[in-house]
Amino acid sequence: MLDVGCGIHKQPGSIGIDRNPASSADVLADLDRFPYPFADNSFDRLTAIHVIEHLSDVIGAMEEFHRLVRPGGTVRLETPHYTDFSSFCDPTHKSHLNSFSFRYFGENHGGFGYYSKARFRETSLRVKLLALWRWLGFEFLVNRFPRYRRFWEYYLCYIVRGKVMEFEFRVMK
Repeated sequence: MLDVGCGIHKQPGSIGIDRNPASSADVLADLDRFPYPFADNSFDRLTAIHVIEHLSDVIGAMEEFHRLVRPGGTVRLETPHYTDFSSFCDPTHKSHLNSFSFRYFGENHGGFGYYSKARFRETSLRVKLLALWRWLGFEFLVNRFPRYRRFWEYYLCYIVRGKVMEFEFRVMK
C-alpha cells in the first residue's frame, strides 16, 4: 500500500511518501512532480487522505495514482467538500472539490473523456455533512439516494453544507 501525503500518521504497513521531512515518510518527494519514484503497477492500494486538494494538478495526480496501482487495485481519497469552511481557510488548498469532481475518470467520463485516459470505477462515496444536518437526516439522504445527492449539490449545498467526502475507486486498465 502507498500512503500519499502520509504526514506524521502513516497508515500501518504502508510505504509513505510526503514532501515534508518532518513527516513519517519512507520516501521524500515533491508530490506535485510526476512521476513518483515507483515502478508502474507497484501497489494494490493507494490512499491520499486530505492530500488531493493540496496538489497543483488534480488530473495529473489521478493519472499518477492510476499508473502506480495494479489493475483492479483500489484508490481511497478523502477531501473537504468545497462548501466546508476548511476548504477555503487553509491557504495551502489549491482545489475545491465536490462529489462529482472525479466523474472525468469514470466509465462514461461525464462527457469529458479527452482530459485523461486514466479510468477508475467509483465503488463508494460517502459525503459527511456538518453535525446539525447529519442529525436532521440530510446526510442519510445525500448518501442513500444519488438523485437527492445531485439535488443537494445543485441547490442545497450552500445552506446544508458539506464537510468531508470519502471516495473509493477501483483502477480500470
